[in-house]
Amino acid sequence: MVVFGSASEASFSQGVASLAALSIMMVSRLNMRSYIHPVMAMVNADISLQQPMRPRPGALPTVALFVLVLAQPTHTALAQGPGRDASADLPGVHLWFTDSGGSGAAVVFIHAATGSSRVWEYQRPAFSARGYRVITYDRRGFGRSTIDVSGSQPGTGADDLRALLDYLKIDRVHLVGTAAGGFVAWDFALSFPDRLRSLVVASSIGGVQDESYLELHRRMRPPEFAAMPPDIRELGPSYRASNAAGWERWKELERTARPNGAPPAQTFRNRVTFAALETIKVPTLLLTGDADLFAPPSIMRMFAARVKGSRSIVVPEAGHSAYWEQPEAFNAAVLEFIAKH
Repeated sequence: MVVFGSASEASFSQGVASLAALSIMMVSRLNMRSYIHPVMAMVNADISLQQPMRPRPGALPTVALFVLVLAQPTHTALAQGPGRDASADLPGVHLWFTDSGGSGAAVVFIHAATGSSRVWEYQRPAFSARGYRVITYDRRGFGRSTIDVSGSQPGTGADDLRALLDYLKIDRVHLVGTAAGGFVAWDFALSFPDRLRSLVVASSIGGVQDESYLELHRRMRPPEFAAMPPDIRELGPSYRASNAAGWERWKELERTARPNGAPPAQTFRNRVTFAALETIKVPTLLLTGDADLFAPPSIMRMFAARVKGSRSIVVPEAGHSAYWEQPEAFNAAVLEFIAKH
């Protein structure tokens, strides 16, 4: 709900009160925490989701923009809707997936190397509620997916995803990949662009093989960096300080993501380079957290400069797991983008 208006400070306060009353009424029906979030949007080649702006005492704001955000509870993901959890027998792998079903456009989420399909707790209900068919899956060697030794190994993530879409009889999808899932997303976009409605790559170094880029990351992440616990590397300090229960839940999901040990190192169909990314024509959204130690905003801008027509967003107070640390901002940005495609 968006309210525009020219107002005095008194009517400004009345507007806030009205929106608050409406939010309470909606919360009582939905059993959710809700809040009113003033947003200043900077529409640019690089968009930042800014912190709420508050009027100064005595100021007479000329235009007030309010967005009523229905947010997930602080410590608990929204309840899951009915859907199918199953294993698809594909070449070389029994691939575990969840499928919300329905007739809407399909959105496929690809998890990071520290997760599995379970990490999308905050995305599945939010996207299903908007009418999308939501599909998550455990990449080969992760979660509940198991290797089929009778098939070729280790295969490629792009081929596994294409096989899953064929199995589900889905032609084209919105594809969302985070971190190492972004490696698969880029490779899939280069290999099968006709299977995509749009592409979203979040918090990812992308798997680019240009030597100058690899050298940059060797400088950014020395051996001491890899020695840190995964949650310290991947969750921003603001999130760890403010959400102890969410931090523990993330660690639990990370600990159970690889039940059979280190997954096979899958290869790629393409040698992913910045020159190759320049050939991508699929509508593309790039996101990263302002405190991402792997893919800070400057890295995201390198990708944005190469993928023509792409949009980019910096999510505030988020590390390498923006989808988990700031799900409301992440979901809003992705939903707004895919709705256009």
